[in-house]
Amino acid sequence: MQLKDVAVFITGGGSGLGAATARAMAAKGAKVAVFDRSQENAEAVAAEIKGLAAVGDVTSEDQVKAGLAKAEAAHGTARILVNCAGIGGSQRIVGKQGVYPLDKFTNVIMINLVGTFNVLRLFAEQLVKIEPVGEERGVIINTASVAAYEGQIGQIAYAASKGGVVGLTLPAARDLASQKIRVNTIAPGLFLTPLLMGLNEEARASLGAQVPHPARLGDASEYGNLAVHIVENPMLNGETIRLDGAIRMAPR
Repeated sequence: MQLKDVAVFITGGGSGLGAATARAMAAKGAKVAVFDRSQENAEAVAAEIKGLAAVGDVTSEDQVKAGLAKAEAAHGTARILVNCAGIGGSQRIVGKQGVYPLDKFTNVIMINLVGTFNVLRLFAEQLVKIEPVGEERGVIINTASVAAYEGQIGQIAYAASKGGVVGLTLPAARDLASQKIRVNTIAPGLFLTPLLMGLNEEARASLGAQVPHPARLGDASEYGNLAVHIVENPMLNGETIRLDGAIRMAPR
């Protein structure tokens, strides 16, 4: 599917991987709606790419429906969804801070996994109402992480949430195949996103050196470029693609 004049809905689009994807798809001529919990961030990215800002929480059915409706009123029904909203967090199951709080674990699962599915299902509900363009109706791209495969010490909730995103990719693609909707997932490695920007330059360089090749942190634009390619390549379906420079994470 070509992106020119196609409506796109990006969660977590106000920063990091989502913002980079918004820029990449807007550069292809897409009409992009930036959905984010931060009104300031959503509006800043939307203004930059001449898109639309929508504010909301991916775990809220009402807020996601309102965001999709706002985007549809401005751009028409979105054919492309990119789920980038997510949070991190690190704590051992039992450590110096005591036992891992259940509400902290639940919050990560709710945002990263349940939130991803919530937007996916509501987006698909609207998309199936419009006619296909050629051989396909639309494309969904979710965001996992290499932590889904090699979760490190302290990443129990994050790894579980991203493993869930990987796990739903193929059945979602199979569920929606009859509707001519493709579903894929990108699993980034170490990328320079807000999750890592809090580290000093020395720490960032140390992390980047762990990547076999290229030996650096990934740039968010490289995620955006892959998202564009997934949309444009109709045979990519039901797949989780590692974007990680061949890194395999050590326990810590």
